[in-house]
Amino acid sequence: MSRQVQVTFDARDPRALSSFWRDALGYVHPGPPGVELSEGTDPLTAWDDFLARAGVPEDQRNSRAAIEDPEGRGPRVFFQQVPESKTVKNRVHLDVRAAPGLAGDERMAALEAECARLVALGAARVRRVDPAPPMESGFIVMTDPEGNEFCLD
Repeated sequence: MSRQVQVTFDARDPRALSSFWRDALGYVHPGPPGVELSEGTDPLTAWDDFLARAGVPEDQRNSRAAIEDPEGRGPRVFFQQVPESKTVKNRVHLDVRAAPGLAGDERMAALEAECARLVALGAARVRRVDPAPPMESGFIVMTDPEGNEFCLD
């Protein structure tokens, strides 16, 4: 029997970090349980209303956030607030597959375009590793707005 995977990030600001990754991955914020969202309703606003009705103190309403693949193929990503900042390199990181099936200059051009888009969303570029066949097809190392490393692959 297979298992589903949820990727969890520790975060200072779960809402902001989840919004970055939502836009980076093309995911969505799910609505609160039992709440039917009408077209155009902001799920984060719906969560604010839901948590207020549930009596959650305002200072605790940004302690968690989640995003989901709207097509149901990718893992759910969960963000939990922690008091400490990131201090060391990640032992596990995400590879964002931005150029599947591409090779050489075409691959690197696609990765550079995606890198520029993500920098505009708040990511930072760390370094580029050029293709070195047969073992290396090339990738770009980046960090999200809270400093978590990931690769454009």
